[in-house]
Amino acid sequence: MGAEPGGRTGQRAGQRAMAEQRAGQRAGQRAGRRAGAVVLLCALVAAGCTGHEDRPAPRSPSPTASPASPSLSAEPGGRTGSPGPGVSAAGCTGGGPTLREGRNTIRYGGLDRVYLLALPRGRGPHPVLFDLHGLGSNAADQAAYSRLPRRGAERGYVVITPQVAQGRLGWTLPRAYGPDDTGLLGALLERVERGACVDRGRVFAAGMSFGAGMSAALACATDSTTGSSTGSGTGGTTGESVAGRLAGVAAVAGLNIVPPCEHPAPVTLLAFHGTADTIVPYRGGHPFQNSTRRRALARLVTLPPVERSARAWAKALGCGAEDDVSAPAATVRLHRWTGCRGGASVRLYTLRGAGHTWPGAAGVPRLGPTDRDLDATKVILDAFDATPAR
Repeated sequence: MGAEPGGRTGQRAGQRAMAEQRAGQRAGQRAGRRAGAVVLLCALVAAGCTGHEDRPAPRSPSPTASPASPSLSAEPGGRTGSPGPGVSAAGCTGGGPTLREGRNTIRYGGLDRVYLLALPRGRGPHPVLFDLHGLGSNAADQAAYSRLPRRGAERGYVVITPQVAQGRLGWTLPRAYGPDDTGLLGALLERVERGACVDRGRVFAAGMSFGAGMSAALACATDSTTGSSTGSGTGGTTGESVAGRLAGVAAVAGLNIVPPCEHPAPVTLLAFHGTADTIVPYRGGHPFQNSTRRRALARLVTLPPVERSARAWAKALGCGAEDDVSAPAATVRLHRWTGCRGGASVRLYTLRGAGHTWPGAAGVPRLGPTDRDLDATKVILDAFDATPAR
């Protein structure tokens, strides 16, 4: 006896259901691999840029406040009248918290977060600069390696060097899962604005490696004041997001880690990258190209070439299609895009033969050669000095 028509229909329906289930499983596996690649990239960069083998700079003592350290609390006989547009009213007229140089903590998202603060002299208004370390590193190492806190403060910048949450390797990118680091930066900015006379239209970010990727990501506005799914600010200061309100970004050895968003805010964007970087390779491809220990994992991650990333940022910022190329030093090639939307600009400094290093900084042989023809710290500050308020 053959199967009844209803039975054949049931078999076909069951087969279709099984086929759909297998297709769903394959799609889930592909999505999982894509998500896993992002997580893996973070882990790989963390292993290659930091830790016992690849820490960018020897740890230096954190600066501490002293009687000679400047304090940017408003003085009783300080600035009078209403501050200009874009200037922090509370910090310029008095009544805000007293800010002290050195190591500080802020309660944010239920966590005690560490940051270093370098303060300029004078009443301002002062620009603000975030200095972001790489994965697995820390604020003290970044301050010593980039030299931005000391040299930035000498030029009148309030420099904030934050540190990732305890137990975390790196920053939580905007809209990613984890501690709300985008919101944390906003809370730090709010604290500085209440305690110092700062120019709210001249806020900048610079970073090394994954800190460079985080800095570039902050050129894009988030949908809300929080940058991740866990950022409530419970138990501490909350503030508006810093994402989307930066006037300038500097990415050292990490521009190609995070792709540009579709409509970034107009910014001055600088990038520095060595052609011999094998951790975040200049020509793109798999990271850790010389590492036998991590080669199998690295093959699961593919980064775009740095020049392609720079052109993508230039396109997103509405710059001209053609870039100007020059050689400001023997080992340096400069790609420059101008005529961008809202006065934005893009510059890529390609450093021939340099590794995963900060140009002009102390040499770290295990990260590759350090370019000596260019002082990235000076170039960054010069560019930010010339950037108008946004």
